[in-house]
Amino acid sequence: MTIRLSANLGFLWAELPLLQRIERAAEAGFKAIELHWPYDTDAQAVRQACERHALTLLSVNTPQGNTAQGDAGLAAQVGRESEFHQAFKESLTWARTAGAGMIHVLPGMADPAREQASEQTFIANLQWAADLAREAGMTLLLEALNHRDKPGYFYRTQAQSNSIRQRADRDNIKLMFDVYHVGVTEGDVLIKLEHYLPVIGHIQIAAVPSRREPDEGEIRYEAVFERLQSLGFDGWIGCEYKPRADATQGLQWVSAMGLTHGLHHS
Repeated sequence: MTIRLSANLGFLWAELPLLQRIERAAEAGFKAIELHWPYDTDAQAVRQACERHALTLLSVNTPQGNTAQGDAGLAAQVGRESEFHQAFKESLTWARTAGAGMIHVLPGMADPAREQASEQTFIANLQWAADLAREAGMTLLLEALNHRDKPGYFYRTQAQSNSIRQRADRDNIKLMFDVYHVGVTEGDVLIKLEHYLPVIGHIQIAAVPSRREPDEGEIRYEAVFERLQSLGFDGWIGCEYKPRADATQGLQWVSAMGLTHGLHHS
């Protein structure tokens, strides 16, 4: 079975500086990486590291805002549009310089008292951001997070994130389908993958419920990979899990599942 795996360097080798994480990913055989919040590392240095190691940089996240005050994103925060605009421009500039092709836009926490206004703010911000991103040839990603890990987050189901995508009405806005979050929140992963596949821009994986390597827990990932292959999915699948111990040793699950060309070992 042939799939393409990306190393999520927000979690893998997280104890190392980013440029060293990039090197470790290449040494482990990855051909693509994705990042969370890399903005304290020079974007040109990241581009050069990726070029040196023949790695494709897939995506970054927009800044969360003031995490000490509970921020987890800015795009759906009423009255903070200028903050979001500034944060998104920072992301876009960094991503363009580093060579990324996608940006995950974080809406932040829900405001039950202003639900309709929050949705309208999010949609308007997305439309503005998507138009800027299109000029740069980039795709925006929307990812629903489970409410066990992120209580009170703006959305938690694929139906909710897809509704925002539809209402924003921009063809360069896609869903980030994280099998871990879907498994925790909704289940029925294979059916949902098939249903949403036409509008999925990226897929991520981790064990449910532990968020460790995908060779444990409730989801049989061999079935997930088989279904994706049968559906003709040829995109990258992000390893966004928290390693049980050493990240490199933990990659033994790849060959144990009989995967080929997911990682190319030298």
